Amino acid sequence: MEGRVFIVAMVVGLLSWLPYGFAYQEIPITDGGTIRGKVTITGMKPRPMAFNLVTIPDPVYCGRISTGTGWRLVEDFIIGPDGSLKDVVVMLSGIRQGKPFRLPKVRIEAIDCEFVPFINVLKDRDEITVINMDPVEHDIQGYETARVRGARVLFNRPLPMNPFHKVFGLIHSHQHLPGEPMVQAIHLRKGRNIFVMQCGFHPYMFSWGVVVDNPYYAITKEDGLFEISDVPPGEYTLKAWHAGMKQYLEQPVVVQPNKVVTVHFQYTAPKGRRSVHEMQDNPHFGLEILGEDVKIIPSVRLQKP
Repeated sequence: MEGRVFIVAMVVGLLSWLPYGFAYQEIPITDGGTIRGKVTITGMKPRPMAFNLVTIPDPVYCGRISTGTGWRLVEDFIIGPDGSLKDVVVMLSGIRQGKPFRLPKVRIEAIDCEFVPFINVLKDRDEITVINMDPVEHDIQGYETARVRGARVLFNRPLPMNPFHKVFGLIHSHQHLPGEPMVQAIHLRKGRNIFVMQCGFHPYMFSWGVVVDNPYYAITKEDGLFEISDVPPGEYTLKAWHAGMKQYLEQPVVVQPNKVVTVHFQYTAPKGRRSVHEMQDNPHFGLEILGEDVKIIPSVRLQKP
């Protein structure tokens, strides 16, 4: 009797350890289907978060990406002329078996005071590697997010100044060479699958991570298109997630053998103020406080509000 209780306890423990209550199984796929579609957004482009560079460390170097007036924007909504939306993670839910579950290693660069890429996908307990390409120090803070129970700190790690970075020429050209990597394993609580990484010194630096329990996902590029292939025939739920939106979009999908099914998602752009961090005139924190000879020049990218 005690042996049976012990076995049951072990099974329950293993199931609670699994992120979504079951283990994904890899099987050969010979008659898989394909899901294709596009993600768009309607309405006016959402107002971006904006940070006054003169109040934040390294304003001149980090201002290489800025508005030209001393502000740094968080470009979380990249929208095409036809309303296409970039950086949307489209993922399949409810699939228990299928193609091999091997995801690319996540490598994030801190370059020009920006985390690249902005969106990453990984498995629970995978590692992320963060490389500092900048001649300034960063402070890496990771948070597990949730709408109901709030955030939880995952890690807080320094990312030392890159000693290999080279600056040369009259216009201060930069040669970005990788510094020492910071490696961090990511493990989220059961039922959560979103985390965000932010720099404690430069708060406009964000990188989001989505933890998936199967390999059936895609990340949209500038054209908003996505494709998920080799899907075992069956009925599933297709979800779309974007860092600037508060909720998932979901649609049922039926995948038939060797067929293509088309699914489109459309967001409605949020209106009004999204954050306390927005551009506003403040006579006490203008560019002049840096001194007459100090200028913030957007030499890498001129941002438009």
